[in-house]
Amino acid sequence: MAKLNVNLCGIELDNPVIPASGTFGFGYEFAELYDINILGTFSFKGTTKDARFGNPTPRIAETPMGMINAVGLQNPGVDKVISEELQKLKKCFNKKVMANVSGFSVDEYVYTCEKIDKCEQVGWIEVNVSCPNVHGGGMSFGTSPEAAAEVTRAVKAVTTKPVIIKLSPNVTDIVSIAKACEEAGADGISLINTLLGMRIDLRTKKPVIANKMGGFSGPAIFPVAVRMVYQVSHAVNIPVIGMGGVSSAEDVIEMMMAGATAVEVGAANLVDPYACKKIIEDLPRVMEKYGINSLEDLKTLL
Repeated sequence: MAKLNVNLCGIELDNPVIPASGTFGFGYEFAELYDINILGTFSFKGTTKDARFGNPTPRIAETPMGMINAVGLQNPGVDKVISEELQKLKKCFNKKVMANVSGFSVDEYVYTCEKIDKCEQVGWIEVNVSCPNVHGGGMSFGTSPEAAAEVTRAVKAVTTKPVIIKLSPNVTDIVSIAKACEEAGADGISLINTLLGMRIDLRTKKPVIANKMGGFSGPAIFPVAVRMVYQVSHAVNIPVIGMGGVSSAEDVIEMMMAGATAVEVGAANLVDPYACKKIIEDLPRVMEKYGINSLEDLKTLL
């Protein structure tokens, strides 16, 4: 029988499939479609200290083999996430959930992570230092080893749960940033966030989204993600969560062969809300096809 379980930072998952932040809401929305307890876990919508309306519209556009988004971290703020969103989630999800946190200063990251850390439902804190869709925050902390390490160190000082730093691919040397985060105390690394992209509408002669540029995601970025996951997982001694263009059980296995302990699925959820369910259900068939007995063994292959 195929063994789908994996261990992520000391917490056992039934399988490695994790819907990515920003593509799965706060979970209960998808619970109306299927039992979300089938998931390994999921990373809920990016949360900031204060409520954010997000960027002007239009802020999502399809492209060949992907999409561009510049939602801008729209969320109700950490206090409402804890008092309202997580209370709704309790009714339909009985596993530990991954909190995704962003900020516009080190103090904001610390404030939000310290509050989230006290939530019994939360198993891991995914710290986003890689969002390309907001000005003056997110990615500005993830483009240098020093800045990423500073956030990591500050957050680790006020938390008790595993801290996973989410990195940007929009850099020249992702390995040095990952290693700096590990040295600063990170318990794991997740990558990649979206690439910075842009499209122009020839009819209107304007960018397709109001923000002009945004995060490019979808199947087109998968080879870049696999390459970066391979580089980082072979340079650090902490778990790596791979993501970026994952849309099938085969993609999950390929990402784990590159060195990922678990795999997040993003844009595919926006194309098909049942994407993660289908991937999980298909994993045993694909494992049998390629002679794989246990997913835990994959990350030692390359």
